[in-house]
Amino acid sequence: MTPTLRVMLLIDADNVSADVIEQAVQRTMDEYGAIHVRRAYCNAEMAVNRQGLFKQLSVRPMVNLSAGKNSTDIALAVDAIDLVIAERPDVVVLVSSDSDFAPLVSRLREKGCRVCGIGQQGKTGDETVGIYDTFIDLAHHSAKPAARTAAAKKVAAKVPAAKTARAKSATAPAKKAATKTAARKTTRAAVAKPAPRPTSEAAEFILQAAPALRSGADVPLNDVAQALRAAGLLGKHGSSLKLFDKLTAEFAVLQHPDRIRWTGASAS
Repeated sequence: MTPTLRVMLLIDADNVSADVIEQAVQRTMDEYGAIHVRRAYCNAEMAVNRQGLFKQLSVRPMVNLSAGKNSTDIALAVDAIDLVIAERPDVVVLVSSDSDFAPLVSRLREKGCRVCGIGQQGKTGDETVGIYDTFIDLAHHSAKPAARTAAAKKVAAKVPAAKTARAKSATAPAKKAATKTAARKTTRAAVAKPAPRPTSEAAEFILQAAPALRSGADVPLNDVAQALRAAGLLGKHGSSLKLFDKLTAEFAVLQHPDRIRWTGASAS
């Protein structure tokens, strides 16, 4: 019986579409029969938009809270080296059309891995294809059909929209008066009670990883850092202080002893 190869699938989710990610997981399963590590690297907004897809595919999202150029690519590359040393995979599959991963591919190959690439058709250059042991270009299927559906709905809505416009014109005076009254009430309510400040996506991921912060109480900074590392939001040697320095509008770091407080709790 042929032993199952250990396969690691790393996805640059900021670079390829959702349906290409789904195809890539299926292709890798068809090829090797199992995927031992499944991770997708992306910013916080992308993680929120695709959380259903990641759950469906059993892919672990690795959220990059840094906003610098190529920061997600760097996070993927650093994690890939750590994983190869720890997990000893036989095959590494990188899902990206980005040519910047050439040094990473060479280094993984030196570690004894077969490195395969999967990209999105139309975004992949010849220089990207050549660096991998094998490379597959997958077509993005959902864009054109979605555009056609939207156009069809727009045309179909024209006739009912015309009827609705005529009906609205008959009741416009009464509705206008009611709207003015409602607007005055809304203005008074807004003056009496200011709206709570919305929580950013980055802060929401931190609160999900460390729910003790939601109370607004002071929480040991070390406990929060451990929770962020367990959730994949902070690297093994990453500094939680540097992370919270970028989120001073929503978190306050207290010194001696080191503790952290979510300031958004008082506004909710």
